[in-house]
Parts: sequence; structure tokens; C-alpha cells
Amino acid sequence: MKQEESEEGQTSDVEQGGAEAEDIEVLKQALAEEKAKVEANLAGWQRVQADFINYKRRSEQEKVEISKFANAALMFNLLPILDDMERALASVPPKLTEFTWVEGVSLIERKLKASLELQGLSQVKALGEPFDPKLHEAAMYTKGEEGIVIEELQKGYKLQDRVIRPSMVVVGNGEEQEVEKKED
Repeated sequence: MKQEESEEGQTSDVEQGGAEAEDIEVLKQALAEEKAKVEANLAGWQRVQADFINYKRRSEQEKVEISKFANAALMFNLLPILDDMERALASVPPKLTEFTWVEGVSLIERKLKASLELQGLSQVKALGEPFDPKLHEAAMYTKGEEGIVIEELQKGYKLQDRVIRPSMVVVGNGEEQEVEKKED
């Protein structure tokens, strides 16, 4: 009888050992699946973190751009007034330049220019410069050195490093201007 019990015990131990091996395999498989999930979650978290950092950087950059160009529309609307003041002062007859009201208008024009310059406005250089479509708008072509701005019809302006109004210019077409010859 003892022998039967011991055989049954061994059979039971073998069955138990096989069941433990299966349990270990199942646990190893479950562990591998969980590790894969952890790696996927970590990769997703890292992507989200990188996206958030990029979002913050873009957001800060946009804030800087907005603050730089917040007054661009106002300045653009003031440019015709500045043009008119310059034309008016340029057309004052010499005998009127000594009047105090002319000096006052000139002072107002200089203050307006100074205020706009403090906000980052600068004039685009045009006369005698090579034509640049990013800075200049060609109104017409005439005799003169090819590709060189010969005349400025309307001043152009930049705010910081962005053109808000290109210079309207006359560009040379490459034909030589006739030089008057002196007769001896």
C-alpha cells in the first residue's frame, strides 16, 4: 500500500512540476507582453514630451513676432502722412522757410520720424542701389545702367527686418544715356 501511495505521489509531483513549468512560461509571456506595453508607453510619452517642448518654443517665438510687429498696421497707415509732410516741406518757397510755423511743421515731421524709428522703422535704401524685388517695386524702366535704381518715386520702409512698404523706383534698362558733347 505504501508503494502505491509513493507512485501516486511521484505522479502527482510530475504533474505538479509540469504545471509549474507551464505557469512559468505563461508568466514569462505575460512579463514580455507587459514589457512591450511599457516600452510603447515610454516611447509615446517621449513623443508627447518632445511635441510639448516644440509647442512651447513655437509659442514663445510667435509671441516675440507678435510683439515686434504689433504696430505694423499703424505704422503702415502713418507712412502716407509722413510722405505728405516731407513733400509739403520740400515745396515751401525759400522766402517762407524763416517763418516759425514752417519751422514748427518741420519739427513735427522730425519728431514723427524719430518716434517711428524708435519703434524699429527704417528707410529702404534705393537710389543708386541694384534693383532688389524684395525691397523695390519697379514702376518703370528708362535709360541708365542696367539693373540700377535711377530714381525713387516713393520711399520704402522696413519694420525691424521685414519690408512693410517697398520703394517705388525707376530702374535702368541698360541703354546708355546720351552725354552732351561740347563743341569747341
